[in-house]
Order: sequence, then C-alpha cells, then structure tokens
Amino acid sequence: MNKLILSDLVMDQRSRFIERDCGVTREISFDDWSAHERIVVISGVRRCGKSTLLRQFAEKVEDFHYMNFDDERLLEFNVSDFDLLLQCFHERSACRLILLDEIQNIPKWEHFVRRVHDDGYKVVLTGSNAHLLSAELGTHLTGRYVKEELFPFSFREFLKFKEIKSDGRTTEDKARLSAAFAQYLYLGGFPEYYKTENIDLLQQTYEDILFRDIISRYGVRDVKGFQTLAHYLFTNFTSEMNYMRLQKVLQFSNHASVRKFTGYLEQSYLVSEIKRFDYSLKKQHVSGKKIYVIDNAMRNAIAFAFSADRGRLLENMIYLEFRRAGKDVYFFREKNECDFIIHQKSGSLCVQVTQSLTRDNRERELAGIDEALSRVPGGEGLIITEDQLDEVELPSGRKVTVMPAWRWLLGESGFALREL
Repeated sequence: MNKLILSDLVMDQRSRFIERDCGVTREISFDDWSAHERIVVISGVRRCGKSTLLRQFAEKVEDFHYMNFDDERLLEFNVSDFDLLLQCFHERSACRLILLDEIQNIPKWEHFVRRVHDDGYKVVLTGSNAHLLSAELGTHLTGRYVKEELFPFSFREFLKFKEIKSDGRTTEDKARLSAAFAQYLYLGGFPEYYKTENIDLLQQTYEDILFRDIISRYGVRDVKGFQTLAHYLFTNFTSEMNYMRLQKVLQFSNHASVRKFTGYLEQSYLVSEIKRFDYSLKKQHVSGKKIYVIDNAMRNAIAFAFSADRGRLLENMIYLEFRRAGKDVYFFREKNECDFIIHQKSGSLCVQVTQSLTRDNRERELAGIDEALSRVPGGEGLIITEDQLDEVELPSGRKVTVMPAWRWLLGESGFALREL
C-alpha cells in the first residue's frame, strides 16, 4: 500500500475519531485496562458501541495511535503493510499506545499485534467475530491478552442515555422507571437506533453482518438457505430447537449445514445457543438448544412478530443481562421447565421469567422452578415478571421472590449478578 496514502488516512481517521461523540459511559472499568501490560481485546456485535468505547478510553490517556480497518480505503491493506502503518504512527508521535478497530478484517493481524506488544506497546483492539478473535488469540497470543465482551446497552445505560435517574424510589420515580422499562423492552440496546428509531438502521446492520461478516468471509454458497435459517431463528427465538428438526423444517440436505450456519450466526453475535442443564456433559451436548438473539428491536425489525412475543422479549432481555455479566447459562427441562439455571461461585440461581403470574400459568411456572431447585441443592430461586413484587411458596414449601424486571435489572436482588 502506498505510504503517502496510508499516512493521510491515519491523520484523517484520527481527526474523525477525536471529533466522535463520547456518548454514554459504558459499565466498563477503564482503570483495569491500564493496570496491566496485556493486550485488551473488545469483541461484540456490529454497532454495539465498540468504537465509542475506544473513544471513551482515548479521552483518559495523553496520546494514542488509531486505525479503523472497517474502511473501504483499506481494502488492499494486508499483513505486510503493518510496518508502513507503524512508520506512519511514529512520524506523528512517539506514543506507544495503539488502538485498532475491527481488526479481524486483516488476515494474520495477530502476528503484528504480538510483535508490537513484545516490543513494549500497549494495544487495545476491537472485533466483531468471536470465533476469529478466539482462534487467533488462542494460537498466537496466549497469556498476552484480556478479553472484554461488549453488548448493546443495558437498562442502566439506556436510562443514562435518556437522562433518567435510576436511584429514586418515590412513587413517581417508580412509575417513571417502569415506563422507561416498557420502552427499553422494545427499543433494545443499539445506541444509534435510539436517536431516530429508524428501523432501516437495524435491518441494514443485520444485512451487513449476514453478507459482509458471514457470507463473504466464509464463502457461504447456499445464501438463500442461510438467510432462511437466520430469519427462522430470529422469528422463533427463546424456543428449544435441534439441528435435525431444523433440517427437516427448512429442507436442508443435511443437519451439518444447519449446525455450521448456526455457528456462524453465533460467532458474529447475532444469536446465542444455551444448553439444557444436565450433570452429564454428553447429554448436554446431544440435547436440544434454546436460541436467543442479540437485541429485541433488531429481532422485531427482522422477524415475524406476534402479540404473544412480549413474554419472549422479556425472556430474551433477561438472558442478555446474564451474558453481559459473563454468566454460564442453561435452561432446565424434565417433567417441568425453568427458563434459566446460572452457576457462579456464590451458588446456583434458578430463574423463571413470565410476563405475570396468573391463575392460568401459576401452577406451571411454580412447578418448573421448584423442580429445577430440587436438582441444584443449595440454589436460590427468582421469578422475574414485568410488574409484580411478591413472595410465593412453591409446592415443596420453598419460598422465592417475585420481582419486576426493571428492579432486577437495576440490581435489586439478593443474588449478586456481577461478582468480584
């Protein structure tokens, strides 16, 4: 690549980056990034705020170098051009902090990152593909990095964006928070979408991920089949599925393609699979999986929506909060069903999610969480609804809390979601 062109590009990108709005401060500890010499890797779905997070970090340091590889002017950039890039950086400043955005677009990037890290540079990088980052980091950068997964806005961050205080507990405050939660349930967490609520933004992001990050990168030939599968998963989110059944329903020639395509969607953060809880790892592997999607608003922009989906949106939102906290999440199904079982150091948590406990569903919902608790001795139970606050007795005599989702999302729970 021509050095003069690259030098101009470095200065142009830096200028645009500095002018970028720092946005809402994310629930990330920047001090932790500076407290060690390891590479910081930020991964997450497109447009969830990774570049803005880098901008927030840049605000806290004296100087930095920056390059965003999701730029069409860098289509010819390859691993041999990194030396030129480093020269351009040096000509601007002797700074030894490098910020690299969407690094997965450059094959063999990890060789450069390892070299400059070994030479004493601090490197912070972002990427939108979990598998590519993990494979390359695991092969060439073992022990040299820490990883941070970034998701679309949490409810707390949504409240910051809307400038709504989250610590008030007067009747008016509670009403305001409950109304904000009702908005968040449908608006999801993509920051840009909040500004215009233009559904085209979400649809374009979805298409960019399918075509640029998956179909083009992996050379997917059955484009129509892949698109059909993605749409089906978004439509039927929170449902239990297995690859054989999907093969028959969607008329794939084999279930291996379904497994592979679902893996691509998961690696790009569009969907997540969780396994059925079982103490046998083999049974976990062969049993059905439940599918969740990256964002409620994107889901509604892409998939067929029905009035009954409100409960699914609530369940999907709760799952995403567990993911933000880095928890290992399973679902439970034996005689009865329980939405989530979460394991962490302080013990297991069984969580049932429902819009509300009613005369029609009460027996089913309580039986499900009760049976799940019987399989995890010492575990705690919690039922999350839209607006109910109560304590109920299960068939076994155990008592569990019923809590509105907005309260739980703001940390009003005896179960520590984010452990130290």
